[in-house]
Amino acid sequence: MAIINSFPPSPNFISEPTITNNVAAKNISVRRCSLSGTIPYLSNKRNIVLPAVASISCPHIDVDLESELRARGVTFSGIGDSCVVRMALENGNAANLMLPSGLITSFKAQMWHGGTMELLHTSVSPRENASAGALVQGGLSLSLGCQNDDGLSWSPNAWALHQVNGSPQDSIQVELISRNEESLAQVKHIITLGRDLLTSEILVSNSSTASLHLMGSITCHLAVSTPNATYAVGLEGSGFFIRPPFVADFNIIPHEFAKKTNQDPRKFWALNKLFSKWDARKWNVDDDVESLMRDVKEELKGEEQDNYKHLTQKLSRIYTCAPRDLTVIDRGRRNSVTVTRNGFKELYMFSPGSEHEWYDKYSFICIGHAALLEPLILNAQSEWRGGLQLWNPNS
Repeated sequence: MAIINSFPPSPNFISEPTITNNVAAKNISVRRCSLSGTIPYLSNKRNIVLPAVASISCPHIDVDLESELRARGVTFSGIGDSCVVRMALENGNAANLMLPSGLITSFKAQMWHGGTMELLHTSVSPRENASAGALVQGGLSLSLGCQNDDGLSWSPNAWALHQVNGSPQDSIQVELISRNEESLAQVKHIITLGRDLLTSEILVSNSSTASLHLMGSITCHLAVSTPNATYAVGLEGSGFFIRPPFVADFNIIPHEFAKKTNQDPRKFWALNKLFSKWDARKWNVDDDVESLMRDVKEELKGEEQDNYKHLTQKLSRIYTCAPRDLTVIDRGRRNSVTVTRNGFKELYMFSPGSEHEWYDKYSFICIGHAALLEPLILNAQSEWRGGLQLWNPNS
């Protein structure tokens, strides 16, 4: 396991670009609203009011601040009970994220041919309960579990807008925040749109006198024509464990994947099972959790032999010593994306395989920067920073 007092950003990871003209959280509050046919606006209240987990809310913007944010490349709109925050640069790059879920649904990047290309894969489908709205999956999302030494668990899954920085000429940064007063923990999710990159970074603060254990992943669904035309470059020599897919709120997993492996992935890799599994190993408890772990067969591990790995087959692995930079090449769309890891020690990779139609629901490669095998330990009165960066070299 990794024990963290403080983790400074890597020099090569663009965590906080030089951005001026900050719009801080003092002007932002959150309350329930009806978005049908309206434009959100910010109030003049200075205190941040976080949305309750069961309450779908949207920031409200006063007229003057709305105009200022629009001039800086940030606009707000409503879809159902969600609020969509759009960031757009003058060079054509744009990104969308949803509140209060924090899901990044779109990253359109400027390409060499003069147009833009969507680099994230997002699926929208109806729910069984039509009144609950559409089911949105994929994109780029954070699935993080926090547990202190007293066993109190918490997951930041309802986000409030904290502050906005930047300008449409250079880069735009939107900062979200989620707090748990009981465990004295706070997580900031910082999304930065640059001229050729998108970063998703988290800053976890532990204000208590006890250690905080972190498990989970920042997971990105990269859009591809088909996994059959897609290659991962740079993994040669990386050690890995074969594991069932990681199940989280926004992860897309084909039903036939579980059937093929004859396993229910939710038994092993749902976020709420990670801590119970780690605790069982910590205390050497021979219970059902340990039995399930033995069923996974820990000998299903190896070392990557291919530096130009073809992703056509179904694949679900956790790499334990992968390089910080991984390039994914899609010959079908004639583009590539470089994914950079910061802070996290593990690399999660999932391919749904090429048995599906081109450019359909399963035309993606899932990459996550993760702590799934071992938790990160954040000491009392300390902070930890980690994240994921998507770099578009094709502009």
